[in-house]
Amino acid sequence: MNDPLIAFLTYSMIDLHKGGSMVKILEIIPEDDLKDAILSEYKRKLILYKMTDEKFRKKYEMSFEEFDKKNIVKEKEFSWEVESDAIEWEHSIEGIRYISSKLKEIETLWTSKSSS
Repeated sequence: MNDPLIAFLTYSMIDLHKGGSMVKILEIIPEDDLKDAILSEYKRKLILYKMTDEKFRKKYEMSFEEFDKKNIVKEKEFSWEVESDAIEWEHSIEGIRYISSKLKEIETLWTSKSSS
């Protein structure tokens, strides 16, 4: 059990109560099912972040980088809508970076484990 995620799940407080005794989640759900669920959740989040990025790219007809460099928030006089969009857009861009890197790490880890 060298996989950090599996180790975390095993030793964390993620227990299910069953008939008065605590049963570790890994004794109930097969490891491959957990891996699939985790990958699916990360991929779902990545799709949502990318959809948000695309929505704002169309709305402002530019990338977030351009939006930021041109200081559109200031140009639009710090309107609530533009400020809110900027925050949501930046969150999505950071989410895309984070989730993409985690997916690469996880897939690399799990691919190397399955080939060994």
